[in-house]
Amino acid sequence: MPLDHREIFETLRMVEVEHLDIRTTTLGINLLPCAGGPIQQVADRVYERIVRHAERLVPVANEVEAEFGIPIVNKRISVTPAALVAAASPEKDLVPLAVAMDRAADACGVDFIGGFTALVQKGATASDDALMRSIPEALAVTDHVCSSVNLGTTRAGINMDATLLMARVIKQAADRTAERGGIGCAKLVVFCNMVEDNPFVAGANLGVGEGDVVVHAGVSGPGVVRHALAQLGPRADLGEVAEVVKRTSFKITRMGQLVGSEVAARLGVPFGVVDLSLAPTPALGDSIADVLELIGLERTGTHGTTLALALLTDAVKKGGAMAAHMVGGLSGAFIPVSEDQGMIDAVQAGALSLDKLEAMTSVCSVGLDMVAVPGDVSAENLACLIGDVMAIGMVNNKTTAVRIIPVPGGKPGDLVEYGGLLGSAPVMPMHAASGAVLARRGGQVPPPIQSLRN
Repeated sequence: MPLDHREIFETLRMVEVEHLDIRTTTLGINLLPCAGGPIQQVADRVYERIVRHAERLVPVANEVEAEFGIPIVNKRISVTPAALVAAASPEKDLVPLAVAMDRAADACGVDFIGGFTALVQKGATASDDALMRSIPEALAVTDHVCSSVNLGTTRAGINMDATLLMARVIKQAADRTAERGGIGCAKLVVFCNMVEDNPFVAGANLGVGEGDVVVHAGVSGPGVVRHALAQLGPRADLGEVAEVVKRTSFKITRMGQLVGSEVAARLGVPFGVVDLSLAPTPALGDSIADVLELIGLERTGTHGTTLALALLTDAVKKGGAMAAHMVGGLSGAFIPVSEDQGMIDAVQAGALSLDKLEAMTSVCSVGLDMVAVPGDVSAENLACLIGDVMAIGMVNNKTTAVRIIPVPGGKPGDLVEYGGLLGSAPVMPMHAASGAVLARRGGQVPPPIQSLRN
C-alpha cells in the first residue's frame, strides 16, 4: 500500500497538529489449549502461552512506530474468554487466572490485556458464574486486566438474572477500589451483541471464531475530523459534511491498515481487522463533542445531537470500509464521557444527561461509556439502566455497551480525577424513581421478532 509524497506530508501534518494516532495494535491469543485441571495449573499454562506469543509485540510495534512516524498509543493483548478456559476446572475462584494474565501482560510490557470474559446472553455455566463473581477481586489486585460480560444478543434476548448480578458486581468492583474513585469499574464493560474481534479495552477478547493468533488494529482521529470540518465551514450542507468525514475516515483507516499489517507481518502472524472507531482523548482538540459541535450544535447534548452523531458514525464507516481489507471490532464513534473534554464540559453545563447519552447509544458504537454515577445507586436501578442499553442493542441488532462507575461517596456534580487516558469523570445524577420490581423479576427478556431470520 504505497503512499505518494503528498499523502506523506499530509499524514505528518495529521500526526503533529491534529492528534492522528493508531490507538492500539492488539495481539489476540487463543488460550483454549491451556484448559483442563486445577485452576493454578491452567493459570501457569496461560502465563507461558501469552508470553511466548506476545513477547515481541511491544518491540515490533515500537519499530514500526519509529519507521513510519505514526504514534501507536497502546499495545494490547486479547485472549479467549476466560470462563471458557476455566470451564474444566473445579474451582470457583478464578482470580488466579486474572493474576496470571496480569503477570504475562507485565512481562510483555503491554498496556492492557482483555479477556477476563463470560458470555451469558442465554444462561450462565458454572464457570461463567464463577468468573462474574471473581471480577471485583480480580480487577482490584491486577493492573492490566480488563473484564467484559455479554448479557444479551438479538438472537437470544437479554439475561436479566445476569444483568442484576453484574450490577452488583459493578458496585463491588467500585467498592474494592474506593480509594481510587472506583477505578476498577473503568476496566469492566457489559455488552449486548459483543463482537469477537474487538481490539479496544475494556471489551477486547478473542472470540471462538478467531484463529490461534491474530493482530487487530484500532484507529483514532477525532482531531483530524475536527480539523477537516473546521476547514469546511458552517455553510456547507450535510451531504458535504458527510463527504468530508468519509474522505477523512478513509485516510485515517488507511494508516491503521498500513501500520497493523506491518506489525502483523513482522510478528509472523495474520492481520485481522481495522476497527474504525473514532476514539477521543482528554487532550484539547481530540474530542467527539467538538466534532458534533462543528457539524452544527451549539452544545453537545442539545436537540440534534443524536442526528449529528448518526451522520458522523455512518460517514466514518463508509469512508473507512473502503480503506481496509477487513473492517471489524466496534467501528463507529466512541462517546466516553470522562475521556472527552467536550463531553465533560457538556455534562458540567447541564446540556448532557444520562437520558441523552442513552438516546445517542442507538447510533454509536458503545453507549454509556466511562460514565460516573452516585455511589449509593441501588443495584436494581443500575441493572435497569444497563437493561435499557442492552435493549437498544437487542432490538436494533447492533453492539451496545455500558462502562459505568458508581463512585463510592460520589454525589451529582462531583468531579473524579482518574488521570491519563481515563480523564476526569463528572458524577451524573440518576432518576430517583425505582425500577426494583422490574430488575428483580429476573428471567430472560425474549428476543425480538426480527431475530427470526432463518
